[in-house]
Amino acid sequence: MPRRALDNPIVLPVLGLLLEQPTHPHQMLAELRRRSDAHAAAITRGTLYNTVAALSQAGWLAPLERQRSGNRPERTVYALTDAGREELVRRLDAQIRTPQREFSRFLGAVAHLGALGRDGAVEALTERGRRLRQRTAEDERRLEEALAAGVPRMHVIEAEYALSLARAEIAWVDSVIEELRIGTLPWPSGAARELEEEDA
Repeated sequence: MPRRALDNPIVLPVLGLLLEQPTHPHQMLAELRRRSDAHAAAITRGTLYNTVAALSQAGWLAPLERQRSGNRPERTVYALTDAGREELVRRLDAQIRTPQREFSRFLGAVAHLGALGRDGAVEALTERGRRLRQRTAEDERRLEEALAAGVPRMHVIEAEYALSLARAEIAWVDSVIEELRIGTLPWPSGAARELEEEDA
């Protein structure tokens, strides 16, 4: 079994789902996608099934039963083992205790913001801020609905964290836009400045 299969970022969410209840991979995939936009974009059927196979081989989950619904193929329901529960707790503890520098695509793009030219940077950041506000408002609505429906706050605590990050990003984007508009953010010399002057 390749070690990298157990290092896949979806290992933790899969173990967490099985902590809630036994389930089969098809249902895991649907539930992970439903709970997270990041998972919806990143998890493929093949990746999930390979991960489940690796977790089973590692002894962290075990087949519980096989289910058939109508004409669909049989599906194996998996349950978390004691070793799987211990691994889940170990990983959770380590990830919560230890801050990691997580590289995002936005962070990589912001490093080259100057290439857009001052006006282009203001335009792009303004559009990002608008989209972030729309998404954050929708996420706030969904969180409020979940809490109003009686979902325990601890079950949606990650949504609170994500909203805090989004609000902080909006505040930062707004502050940079303002600095660009009033001229207090020093602008790079060289190619980016030449590009800006050509467009003027």
